[in-house]
Amino acid sequence: MNVRLQLFELEDQPWFPHIIRQGMLDFLRFMISKLRAYDAALPLLQELLEQTGQHHITDLCSGAGGGIEVIREDLSRRMQAPVQVTLTDLYPNLDAWQYLQKHSGGQIRYLAEPVNATAVPENITGVRTIFSSFHHFSPKQAQAILQDAANKRAAIGVFEGAGKSWLEMLALWLFFPWVILLVTPFIRPFRLSRLFFTYLVPVIPLGILWDGTVSLLRIYTPEMLQQMAAKVHAPAYTWRTGKVSSRLGKNVIYLIGYPES
Repeated sequence: MNVRLQLFELEDQPWFPHIIRQGMLDFLRFMISKLRAYDAALPLLQELLEQTGQHHITDLCSGAGGGIEVIREDLSRRMQAPVQVTLTDLYPNLDAWQYLQKHSGGQIRYLAEPVNATAVPENITGVRTIFSSFHHFSPKQAQAILQDAANKRAAIGVFEGAGKSWLEMLALWLFFPWVILLVTPFIRPFRLSRLFFTYLVPVIPLGILWDGTVSLLRIYTPEMLQQMAAKVHAPAYTWRTGKVSSRLGKNVIYLIGYPES
């Protein structure tokens, strides 16, 4: 799937009800964690941390923090030292983040104030990551995110938990409606509103299917990411893009960049 369409996702819209957005993001966080969607990206994340001598990740556009708990635990084991994570977003999801902070023993923290990924404040440090969110941005905005990281000499990793294929699109429509209905009662923190808008008024499943379809169409291919990185004004900076797969066949499209020592 080499096409990219700049369609709209419901969760991006200011008018979209927060309670529905939260339900959709909670499902995404649950599935990313249970499927270990970013296992194949762990060596790349370890490389970013080791190249910069850090044990701290600042996650941009965190949403509900999808998968970050498992990623942090696995990275800590690989590096044999605790890795800490700070969650940020332009629209902070405080309920989900407080849950993650509690269950990580404080190793996952968050900033309650909005953080714009295209202009991250100087006092926010750590290796920057963006999981499952880079496709939300137009090419101009995406370019600005990379340029901001380069301007501040910050390492950055962009990761999309998909291979951008028509087979993934088919699986989304054939299997995900049933998956949503099966797993919703097990998503934590528990919310009655999530049950109501899944089973009685199925707005959450419909929103997930729409946004999932649009997400696959909006994801940048490795070639597109390479062209974007080539336009960044960043002397002595290393960029690498590509697609990696786990042993279970889960694909991750990535772009990593870090200043050369």
